[in-house]
Amino acid sequence: MKLLLWRHGRTTWNDAGRFQGHADPPLDSTGEAQVAAVAPLIRAMNPDLVVSSDLRRCRATAAGLDLPFRTDARLREIDLGGWSGLTGAEAAVRFPEEDQAWRAGQDVRRGGGETYREVAERAGELLDEIRAEGLAGRPDGLVVFVLHGGTARSLIGHVLGFPSELWWHFGPLSNCRWSLLRLAEGGYRLTEHNAGPLLAGKVGLAGSGLSEPLLPSQGAPVGSDTEPVHLPR
Repeated sequence: MKLLLWRHGRTTWNDAGRFQGHADPPLDSTGEAQVAAVAPLIRAMNPDLVVSSDLRRCRATAAGLDLPFRTDARLREIDLGGWSGLTGAEAAVRFPEEDQAWRAGQDVRRGGGETYREVAERAGELLDEIRAEGLAGRPDGLVVFVLHGGTARSLIGHVLGFPSELWWHFGPLSNCRWSLLRLAEGGYRLTEHNAGPLLAGKVGLAGSGLSEPLLPSQGAPVGSDTEPVHLPR
């Protein structure tokens, strides 16, 4: 079985550098253009099952595939509690101890919300159910999760069996890019990370701080749900 983790397109809050969490801002015009450019490539992979976070930025992204999909709240972004809606600078002022610990790579509960480990447990539970029920359809079937940057990172670390203190080493998914995991003998393997097409012009670049488009193999920390683009990692 193959598992493709596809992050939603850019939102109004991504563009403003605001933490999102369980908040529900819509895709902006750049995000809609990203979906229109990338969705045909994923649809051409012939997914057997598409499951989306129930937040509208993911539902709008999944709808771009023009394929049946279902929603599941277990794919939501990490709950950031009181951090939601804040910029990085604002969070550092209001929650200085949490901010310092988080920037040091600790899996802290920010603003009374969740930890990344808890996110991995709920998303991993969904994945286990899909595997147990054989919902991928074929032995080599493709399951697509349309989700969020923090959720994708947590699930990758979880299924690869890495301790949570190492998960931050996975660069955040850029908007509308994907990671691909393949279930092989002995467990999962990460075969692609931060993959996607070259998006010319403003699509995929606005708000990224980048002056040039990236090649498909080059990941850019563009507007993560949980990491504003100015963070050092």
